[in-house]
Amino acid sequence: MSEAKIPVEGKVASKSHVEMTEMVLPQDTNYHGTVFGGRVLQWVDIAGAIASQRHARRKVVTASIDDMHFMIPICLGDTVILKAAVNYVHRTSMEVGVRIERESPTGDERQHAATAYLTYVALDDDGQPTSVPELIAETQEERRRMQNAVTRREFRLARKRALVSRRS
Repeated sequence: MSEAKIPVEGKVASKSHVEMTEMVLPQDTNYHGTVFGGRVLQWVDIAGAIASQRHARRKVVTASIDDMHFMIPICLGDTVILKAAVNYVHRTSMEVGVRIERESPTGDERQHAATAYLTYVALDDDGQPTSVPELIAETQEERRRMQNAVTRREFRLARKRALVSRRS
């Protein structure tokens, strides 16, 4: 695969923010009355793709899901709020963090239910990886998320190298 090396102007992180809302319906739940993890992953992937497309202004594909941490159950009738934003940009790839919150049916309680980190790759019109704009972090929180994303990227690459070396 070829990688475009065209310099691209930077974009502020806040321009990629996405907030999506879903209601947990019977078809979304298992026999415990809690949402299927796969359904949450589907919603996470959609929110993450929208955030990365907003940043790249291009089509994107999911390259990896690093981490998905469920902290509390999400139940039938709950409202799920997904908040996604680009945390870090490399040449053609972007890490997106997605925070999943559970809101009670009455709307008077919201809790952090899960967190996910995904990597997306921007594609040109021929379906090849292409450069994305630099990420400009404006707030302390955005800078913290960017630094943490760099650490996760290092772990991701080390894991990949270890797996490849074991195949040899």
